[in-house]
Amino acid sequence: MIDIALRKSLKSAAGQLDLDIRAIFDTRSFVTLFGTSGSGKTTILRMLAGLITPDSGKLVVAGQTWFDSFKRINIPPQERAIGIVFQDYALFPNLSVRQNVAYGARKDDTAWVDELIDLAGLGALQHRFPETLSGGQKQRVALARALAKKPALLLLDEPLSALDAALRSQLQDDLLRIHERLGLTTLLVSHDLGEVFKLSSRVLRLDAGRITHCGTPSEIFLKQRLSGKLNLRAQVLSIRREEVIHVVSLLIGQDIIDVIASDDEVAELHSGDIISVATKTVSPFLLNISR
Repeated sequence: MIDIALRKSLKSAAGQLDLDIRAIFDTRSFVTLFGTSGSGKTTILRMLAGLITPDSGKLVVAGQTWFDSFKRINIPPQERAIGIVFQDYALFPNLSVRQNVAYGARKDDTAWVDELIDLAGLGALQHRFPETLSGGQKQRVALARALAKKPALLLLDEPLSALDAALRSQLQDDLLRIHERLGLTTLLVSHDLGEVFKLSSRVLRLDAGRITHCGTPSEIFLKQRLSGKLNLRAQVLSIRREEVIHVVSLLIGQDIIDVIASDDEVAELHSGDIISVATKTVSPFLLNISR
């Protein structure tokens, strides 16, 4: 079990934020921290990693106490069995792919490094340097390096957010495969609902520094939401007048659609605005185009 009960007061861009985090989940789980920007997600990861010291509380990972303010226990980051991957990869530019991966492993454990290189699909790249790699390749190296310590807890801070949709989907598949293959306990920070549903067994939803909901993705996001209405978020790309109507071009996900709008609807719209697109009653036809 992973038992988290941590408190930390900090100043954010929105003002004072009092984190009070309490959660228990099983080892080998894939857990996502989900919430708005500024709700404390990255700070939680950094407290788990030992990079930020909580004001008070307790953290127990697989039976080992990593932090206990009452008993004055605070295991330093280098002694915690963690792997961590940030958005910026943080690879060593003067080391090859193989040397980056091997950095966290025991010096005599070449077989484990070989396995990680193979698992992450880096065999053909292992003698290249980070500056010659694409974003997706760098992310694979960062993940393999994080796994080199055989961590009890893998921490991922939006590691795929800078990648395009197709590559992101591919790396999500790889991440889930590696999680299951190695029996990891993984804690992911993500804003992407598709990613949350694809990867997570549990979701911890944060609001203003506290976990307000805990459950499966379906329990958190779909409960009591079945209806005949459709509501989507979209970005306004352009507004143009065609004879007696207005046509608004919208970006929804990775798709661009044109909709007809009234004078009242476009009166306060501008390019770049984020809007809600709603219909009253729909009976959608679902067609699988992924195969």
